[in-house]
Amino acid sequence: MLIAPTITKVKACKVFNVFDYGAVGDGLTDDSKAISNAWHEACHKSKSSQILIPQGKYLINPIVLKGPCKGHINMTINGRFMAPTDPKYWFGIDHWISFRYINGLIIGGHGVLDGQGHLAWSSNTCMKDPKCEKLPISLRLDFVNDSRVHHIGLINSKNVHMNIFSCHNISIRDLKIRAPGSSPNTDGVHIGMSTNIIVSDSVISSGDDCVSLSRGTKNVDISNVKCGPGHGISIGSLGGCPNESEVEGLVVRNCNFIGTQNGLRIKTWAHSHSATVSNITFEHIKMTDVFNPIVIDQQYCPFGNCDQGYSSKVQIRDVRFKHISGTSRSEVAVHLRCSDTNPCKNIMLKDINLDYTDGTADSRCSNVFGVACGKQNPPSCMEQFGITCPHN
Repeated sequence: MLIAPTITKVKACKVFNVFDYGAVGDGLTDDSKAISNAWHEACHKSKSSQILIPQGKYLINPIVLKGPCKGHINMTINGRFMAPTDPKYWFGIDHWISFRYINGLIIGGHGVLDGQGHLAWSSNTCMKDPKCEKLPISLRLDFVNDSRVHHIGLINSKNVHMNIFSCHNISIRDLKIRAPGSSPNTDGVHIGMSTNIIVSDSVISSGDDCVSLSRGTKNVDISNVKCGPGHGISIGSLGGCPNESEVEGLVVRNCNFIGTQNGLRIKTWAHSHSATVSNITFEHIKMTDVFNPIVIDQQYCPFGNCDQGYSSKVQIRDVRFKHISGTSRSEVAVHLRCSDTNPCKNIMLKDINLDYTDGTADSRCSNVFGVACGKQNPPSCMEQFGITCPHN
């Protein structure tokens, strides 16, 4: 069972107002240096500090706010950060605002990070070219521990809105993330190589996954998230690299999916390296006009150029789909397509009630073993084997 992260509460002892460091806040003047200077001074204070960004518009070019810091820092964003419009400041750059090597960070306030992605989305060729130039992620947390992000808005990122990499003990709550459903690769929150992460009480609309999880992610709790438009909540794609760390201990609960491409999805490459996904629970989920509500896809091939005849080496086991209801925009409301050499094991379907909006819903299964119990709409196609259903 996931234990909620213990987040240090920061009581600010000194306030560093970015206006005191030369910020203008008119949306036209480059305020990057003022924010970096305020960060540098606060980071070197031995006591806790608050960096205050008052109301206003702040043009910010790509910056890295780096630790380790001597004290905890509360970064209060009440204004609106504006990403650069000139491609020389964003094309081929992997970050916009990046925090690295920090413990005890709070990012809050009621401000907005505006990625101005409409200027860059036409330059995104990644769905056709896996070697494409990367575009900046709006908010990156790399090697950040015992920290939280709350109550801010992220809109129209050029790439992923928020990326969590190699972090531990992070709470993310009360976020509003928004981009058009047509915007490419604009995941809401992406998590990789991180442990003990909570995402809760947030509204995410994007052109890609609302929340995505990649290799090495363990003990993640996602709750009370409203997702749509977007591609749902996804694990993967996995197996693309050798020696990938396991994904385990994910709970997704009490979430709503509205008009998304997918709902709950696990995806792995067919021509893959060995990896493992285990101990996953999806429960108390509401679907409204979701195209693919429940999906396991071990033949994932988004570019259409995959080698044929390969079977995924990723082992998926101990996955529970419980109390999931609503409507599917496709006839196949449950599609479990597992590897023929590494079949999915101990998969549970309990109390599934998904209606097809234009007729009778169906399910399709291959190479999946587990148990189905309670209401099953559509009727389960899974081979019953190995486990029993609990009462709850």
